[in-house]
Amino acid sequence: PSTSPLQPSIFLDEICQVEKLRDSYGAMADCCAKEDPERNECFLSFKIPQPDFVQPYQRPGSDVICKEYQDNRVALLGHFIYTVARRNPFLYAPTILSLAADYEHALQTCCKESDVNTCLDEKAAAIKERAKKVSVKQQYSCGILNKFGERTFKADKLSHLSQKYPKAPFSEIIKIVQDIKGVYKECCEGDMVECMDDRAELMTYICSKQDVFSSKIKECCEKPVVERSQCIIESDFDDKPEDLPSLVEKYIEDKEVCKRFEAGHDEFLSEFVYEYSRRHPEFSTQLILRVAKGYEALLEKCCKTDNPAECYGNAVEELNKHIKETQDVVKTNCELLAAHGEQDFLKALLIRYTKKMPQVSTDTLIEIGKKMTAVGNKCCPLPEDRRLPCSEGYLSIVIQDMCRRQETTPINDNVSHCCSDSYAYRRPCFTAMGVDTKYVPPPFDPEMFSFDEKLCTAPPAERELGQMKLLVNLIKRKPQMTEEQIKTIAEGFTAMVDKCCKQSDVETCFGEE
Repeated sequence: PSTSPLQPSIFLDEICQVEKLRDSYGAMADCCAKEDPERNECFLSFKIPQPDFVQPYQRPGSDVICKEYQDNRVALLGHFIYTVARRNPFLYAPTILSLAADYEHALQTCCKESDVNTCLDEKAAAIKERAKKVSVKQQYSCGILNKFGERTFKADKLSHLSQKYPKAPFSEIIKIVQDIKGVYKECCEGDMVECMDDRAELMTYICSKQDVFSSKIKECCEKPVVERSQCIIESDFDDKPEDLPSLVEKYIEDKEVCKRFEAGHDEFLSEFVYEYSRRHPEFSTQLILRVAKGYEALLEKCCKTDNPAECYGNAVEELNKHIKETQDVVKTNCELLAAHGEQDFLKALLIRYTKKMPQVSTDTLIEIGKKMTAVGNKCCPLPEDRRLPCSEGYLSIVIQDMCRRQETTPINDNVSHCCSDSYAYRRPCFTAMGVDTKYVPPPFDPEMFSFDEKLCTAPPAERELGQMKLLVNLIKRKPQMTEEQIKTIAEGFTAMVDKCCKQSDVETCFGEE
């Protein structure tokens, strides 16, 4: 039975009884004066993504760890859970438990090896990587739910689950979407016990109907409950049914389209998203939602006319524009990365994004550029049918991160429009964003271009970073610069460094050049 309002209250009552709460947590203690649910929201608002003061998990030395595991299993795993949880306040409780299970499996395997340490290092790296990936995705999902609300969140999950379980009937997918929304809502609101409970219940339901959902979750369903959920979430898409009929008949040629659309707007569109998604595992959910929005807009317009069928007769060409735009963006960027390599790709992104949002600090722009380059490195080598969902999926996460910062420190009107206008159109909105015309560049500061011999002695990576900062700062001063001008300056910079670093008086040479 669901006891949602009670559980956080019980914990918070206990926390608020702690006498020295204010000594450790300062202003957080003021939350105790509020009534629920405000009290809970107040506590949650104090979460920070990575508390620096918490030391990373230190595992016991390889000489003692296996004995420790044998003699004090609960204490050893308990300490692991405690440390990981403190360092990752946004990681869901069920996920932390599944990471502890991974750690236990690593110990069971590695303690049989001759070189326990090397074995554990390897496994630990994989566990860390997984924790990071899951944490990013969970923070992203909570962000979308909070920012765009339940309808958008459910549409996104409906699309994803229809791609993943293309054989399952619409009614079953809708039921799961509803349940998942509940689980996320609880976890995002910090109600971890309830979230864990409901998540386990949902997975039990999916496992009890494997023949309905998927042939790819059999092994997951045989695992213990803590490991099962994460395994199902990470499982592959099921193969789509062979003989799915074309959607043209049902959604374009059918005489009753307007009648069905007007009778149950959301129901009709949900079914469209389901049917379209199960046929297109090679698209991102955002692209599918753009197609659905395009279809919705077309019906809104056409069903008011005397001859709706004629009006939406060219629907297929209309909707294909969204697909082409997205495919072209992926193709162009992957080709750029392949032809010019990582460094030049990153520079191209920095030029593009500094012009779009010159107000952002140089370090943040470089960080965003590096994240976008990492998306390219990760997604471009994938087979054709995975490239698009991978690219747009991860770019949406980078954009969401940017938009979260924009809420506390507004960047410019274009960015805030793209961030809040529409979830499905966020990425195309950023792609299409032009130079910020309202931006007034700061006055020219010669200090920015003072170079010293550090440029000669610095390791290559540091030199690259220096060059990137110079590039970004240059564009911030002259946002209208053309590609040609930038190229000339970049080549001049390289030539200057080569020339001056050979001279005896490096400083003077830099000054002159």
